[in-house]
Amino acid sequence: MKGDFMAITVEKLIELLNRDLELEYSAGIQYIQHAAVMTGAMYGDVIKEIKLHATQEFGHAQILADQIDFLEGVPTVKVGEIKTSSANDEMLEQDLAGEYDAIKRYKLRVDQAEELKEFALAQQLRTILAMEQEHAMDLKNALGK
Repeated sequence: MKGDFMAITVEKLIELLNRDLELEYSAGIQYIQHAAVMTGAMYGDVIKEIKLHATQEFGHAQILADQIDFLEGVPTVKVGEIKTSSANDEMLEQDLAGEYDAIKRYKLRVDQAEELKEFALAQQLRTILAMEQEHAMDLKNALGK
């Protein structure tokens, strides 16, 4: 494993944070679209929760953009892939998969920020990570998992 370790640079971290930013934009858009097309009275509370998730994802995007700028990078305006469906549970599964991906990425990003002694960034990323885990728990609950 020691040979697999590659030291992170500020430039590489900025690149990775910009990819995270793309995915926060797409998560927000995906949640907005899913909340708009989801149907059925039993999904009323889920729709409200998804709308809240959308707002929080755009908050994460703002935090990331500010941190990228602080590191003297340029925040991206690219948007990641947006998944759609006509089936409620499939939409929720798509959202859950996105949250699991975000959790995995932010755990790594915290370590990378700390390696560069960017402790304030690491703290911001921990805050985002905690919210992403909360989103995953909400979605698992909505799916009855």
